[in-house]
Amino acid sequence: MRLKHKVIVLAVLPLIAAVLAIAILVAMQARDLVQAQEQVLKDAMLAAKRAELQHYVQLAQTSIDHLYSSGRDDDATKAEAARILSEMNYGDDGYFFAYDLSGLNVVHPRQSELVGRNLWERRDSEGLPVIQRLVELAAAGGGFLEYRWNKPSTGRETAKLGYVVQLERWRWVLGTGIYLDDVEATRGMLRGRMSEAIGATVTGFTIVAIVASVIVFAGGMALNISAHQLADRQLKALAQRIVTSHEEERTRVARDLHDGLSQLLASIKFHLELAQQRVADGRRDSAEQIAKGLAGLGTAISEVRRISHNLRSSLLDNLGLPAALRQLLDEFQLRTGIAVDARIDAVDLPADDAGATTLYRIAQEALTNVERHAGASRVQVVLEVAGRTIRLAIADDGRGFDPAGIERPASGGIGLRNMRERIEHLGGQLAIASAPGGTEISATLPCAASAKGAAA
Repeated sequence: MRLKHKVIVLAVLPLIAAVLAIAILVAMQARDLVQAQEQVLKDAMLAAKRAELQHYVQLAQTSIDHLYSSGRDDDATKAEAARILSEMNYGDDGYFFAYDLSGLNVVHPRQSELVGRNLWERRDSEGLPVIQRLVELAAAGGGFLEYRWNKPSTGRETAKLGYVVQLERWRWVLGTGIYLDDVEATRGMLRGRMSEAIGATVTGFTIVAIVASVIVFAGGMALNISAHQLADRQLKALAQRIVTSHEEERTRVARDLHDGLSQLLASIKFHLELAQQRVADGRRDSAEQIAKGLAGLGTAISEVRRISHNLRSSLLDNLGLPAALRQLLDEFQLRTGIAVDARIDAVDLPADDAGATTLYRIAQEALTNVERHAGASRVQVVLEVAGRTIRLAIADDGRGFDPAGIERPASGGIGLRNMRERIEHLGGQLAIASAPGGTEISATLPCAASAKGAAA
């Protein structure tokens, strides 16, 4: 294989692999987020429905309270109570039902053929003994039950959430229920929208991979390599362009996650707030339940923002390297419990400077190594300007390692080699000193490296 063809292969394959890996990662994270969001949405909707059912049953009890409180237990009194309950309907599928403790149906306005029948042995399509469980819940002081029952408006068996209480003196079980097909429909709509968003993101990654591959291939075919030294320089430049492409892709993924998924979750949060307001109008205890669902949504939104920050710190773009390093150190100390001593001076690097990005990535990699391998209890970080040089030093009191051995190609020390290559590409230097008892990584960068990195 000719050298220029090797260059093309070495450039294209890692680029495609990196883009596909990011696409798969985003798709997996989005899928997990969809599942978590569906559960949060379902819990919030069920909480609102439980509060609504309790309110309805309280209204039903109030409507027959003058009969129940009269102390009369004769058939005429119970018949009048049954008549009142039969007339208290709400919506197309909202009604009240009543059974005695033996399972005999007393009230069922939407299925009048059931009145007077003993349904003790009746089971739904999943084998649940519905009436038995309702009687048990009522005898225990009241409660909720999910089961399947024929929906009056469609005639088909549908998932239903019921709530029952016991009228102890009459030996009645009084309750009502709400059908849950709207919950599943809402979850399905959310799942569909998120699937479309995932598909669009993966398609975008695929297009980027194809376009980038074509560009690299066209550039590689145009190379006129006449000597090994020239080929080596071209290969290093190509490798740096791949690193730059990775940074650009990370920034784009971070923007997609923040501006796409975060806005969608915020929209769902807004709709739940509307639901909260509507339920809260005249309904006690309902707002508290919905607020728990909103708290879960807030957590999901925070998680999306956390992923976005991990891909690329927004402070690095907005406030520059010192602020981004302070945030990185604060998060490191909070996450690991390792004490951090930091002296971070103001440096003259624009927020979008290649040198600022390089120093930030070196700090990230060094702290990751400390967390995973050093076993340290304290870390010291210094960012300072000495003449026309910017210096970043990260030192720890951990177990140390062999710098020469870890940077050999066969050792797997990719992180340290990446640090050195990135800083040397901008005309800087990386020094590593390590022994049992501590490690210090020092990166120095000329202040003029900004213009050099941009030109490259």
